[in-house]
Amino acid sequence: MILQQSSWYSRRRQIQTVLLAGLIGVLAGVLPARAFQSEHPLSGRRIAPVMGAGGADWLERKERDMEENPEAALDAIGIRKGMTVADVGAGTGYMTLRMAKRVGPSGKVWAKDIQPEMLRRVRRNAAKEKLSNVETVLGTESDPKLPAGQMDVILLADVYHEFSQPQKMLQRMREALKPTGRLVLLEYRKEDPSIPIRPEHKMSVQEVQIEVEAEGFHLEQVTESLPRQHIFIFTKPTIH
Repeated sequence: MILQQSSWYSRRRQIQTVLLAGLIGVLAGVLPARAFQSEHPLSGRRIAPVMGAGGADWLERKERDMEENPEAALDAIGIRKGMTVADVGAGTGYMTLRMAKRVGPSGKVWAKDIQPEMLRRVRRNAAKEKLSNVETVLGTESDPKLPAGQMDVILLADVYHEFSQPQKMLQRMREALKPTGRLVLLEYRKEDPSIPIRPEHKMSVQEVQIEVEAEGFHLEQVTESLPRQHIFIFTKPTIH
């Protein structure tokens, strides 16, 4: 009986410690409101925590251009003048600004994030570049809040793996795409252990295909031309 009580008290202290650590992380803006990670129900993939506003400097690190080659990514995706595109999980606007320059004044970029501080940075960075075709939108963890049927391309750059409700997000993004629109994911290659990124922030081709196609998309192409990332291009199946 004494051993059972000791074990119970020890377990209770462990739970209290974890809850306190999670609460401190949320208050500090380091962790998302969901203190515990979960797994995707189809692939079993561990869902990564959302990067807080404190990680903004990492998003704008000088090495990122060399590590990710964003211009080559946009070339492969085919971002052109006049397009209406969305950068979901825009962060500080690293990809948003590049797409805004490509689509030009006749096009538009919707920069979506769930953190107001990130969107403030996007607006500030867009103003510095004198870009007037960027609109920020505060979404939720289950809805990007994009207008229905208007997007030529929705880009998820190094962010899908952090979605706490990926199935709902994919369903809403599918609704936001034009019939000919494309959903594009950039994800660090889990198949390559030499890439210095934590495993939960990488994805394999198999994981992405299982999860995204289950929500009504078709994997049209996987491109491996980038230094460290897969490029996944999904379309909406044609209904006959």
